[in-house]
Amino acid sequence: MNEVIPPSHPRAESLRIRAKLVERYRRGLVAEAGLIAHGRGEAFDYLLGEATQPFAVKAIEAGVAYMLLAKHPVISVNGNAAALVPESLVKLAEEVNAKLEVNLFYRSKRREELIAEELRRAGAKEVLGVGEAASARIPELFSERRRVDPEGIYKADVVLVPLEDGDRTEALRRMGKVVVAVDLNPLSRTAQAATVTIVDNVVRALPKMVEEARRLKQLSVDELRSITKSYDNRTVLSEAITYIKSRLEELAAKGVFIELGLKQGA
Repeated sequence: MNEVIPPSHPRAESLRIRAKLVERYRRGLVAEAGLIAHGRGEAFDYLLGEATQPFAVKAIEAGVAYMLLAKHPVISVNGNAAALVPESLVKLAEEVNAKLEVNLFYRSKRREELIAEELRRAGAKEVLGVGEAASARIPELFSERRRVDPEGIYKADVVLVPLEDGDRTEALRRMGKVVVAVDLNPLSRTAQAATVTIVDNVVRALPKMVEEARRLKQLSVDELRSITKSYDNRTVLSEAITYIKSRLEELAAKGVFIELGLKQGA
């Protein structure tokens, strides 16, 4: 599908991402609901200017610091994440010594295996949560996402949940786990419940987390703890919402038509 997207198209990168998701949907990695979720996220990305903002950079630093300090960090992987950033997921796991675990709302044996294979193709040596391996249960959660690997998410002290649902984020927090979320919507339950919320597109955030992990690995434990102790997720979410509000006001003041290089009334 990518061949039909003109490189000069102003939305070329966005269209390539959509095409990748559609192709993975046809292969069975991505659920129908995953396509809807991506569209919702893309709308929020427009509001962020489709760029990684300073509040996201701050959250990326804190999230990676938490993962480096963890005894049992785990990266939870769903269909969209595996479709969009498999290489970055594998590289981040290597940098912070984390486990990769498949965890799905719309779970089937075929989807589990397809996602695990996508991660292995990207270089993963071990993928948890596939088939009977997901034998543990998250208390007070009733969707298929309650099924987790006892050596993965169930045991984890820090869980990275790119593209998450709010129910499980809340349940993981009740279990006493640190949850690092990547969510374009600062108003979502996931964003509000997480310990650290990276308000950014996963296709930008995950590569930046890999870079940040390589930098922060040079710091001492005390320096990493200082980063996590000084981080305030409420402040970061407030900054994200304020930025969106200010950007909309700015665009409204000068006119989106002008922003697009068009004349009003044309």
